[in-house]
Amino acid sequence: RETRALADFARMTLPLLGAAIASRRAANGTRIMLLPGFGADDHSMRPLQFFLAKSGYTTEGWGLGRNLAGMNLAHDADALSDGWSIDPDRPWKGEEAVPYLADRVVERIEARAAETGDSFTLIGWSLGGYLAREAARDLPALVDHVITLGSPVVGGPKYTATAPTFRKRGLDLDYIESEVARREERPIGQPITAIYSRSDAIVDWPAAIDRFSPNVEHIEVDAAHLGLAFNRRVWQLVLRALQEQSLAPGAEEPAAESGFA
Repeated sequence: RETRALADFARMTLPLLGAAIASRRAANGTRIMLLPGFGADDHSMRPLQFFLAKSGYTTEGWGLGRNLAGMNLAHDADALSDGWSIDPDRPWKGEEAVPYLADRVVERIEARAAETGDSFTLIGWSLGGYLAREAARDLPALVDHVITLGSPVVGGPKYTATAPTFRKRGLDLDYIESEVARREERPIGQPITAIYSRSDAIVDWPAAIDRFSPNVEHIEVDAAHLGLAFNRRVWQLVLRALQEQSLAPGAEEPAAESGFA
């Protein structure tokens, strides 16, 4: 089922060309940060980033290199922020790696917000979407809106195709699932747009359904997990979500529409 991503990758060429010549629109100062999925880096989000930039939005990557779920970052459990219930005396096999990476994302957003004076909309693919959610939870004043693409919000890696790999490494996936659930005791208040696919062969689609946040819109698409960031329909849905958010009460109406038909 994931081979469909190849077709999505091929079909994105014309929309990019259309976006390149589309008239720009006032985007109300919306600044967007795009977070890649597991195993990917900023290059994987460049087509979507380019499309949104040509649609008038200020965009940037997360700037933290390849997303390896924090397993490539030197750290210890004592370094985690207070929002994580991590016992430093527990014999860790890597369960603390994603929380550590989430803290680094928070630091990155704080630094960029200080430099730019702006708050952010976060768009995250798969694990990148989970990290975006946790950053929004910790930074309600700096994150305005979260858009996730096939992101597991239940169970961490437990209900994904990566589960066997992490189990072989000795990770306690039941513990990770419980910690993910515990974090939901502090709901995310910002608007969330959760795009998911029932035919996703990487993330079990029920794990992408957010039953905790008070302000979430779920949008179903028929797409491969590996193609979500390259899918033309997904791009249109992301653009629509951004435009709808800009028209929410208190926001100024954009000057003109753009994008592609």
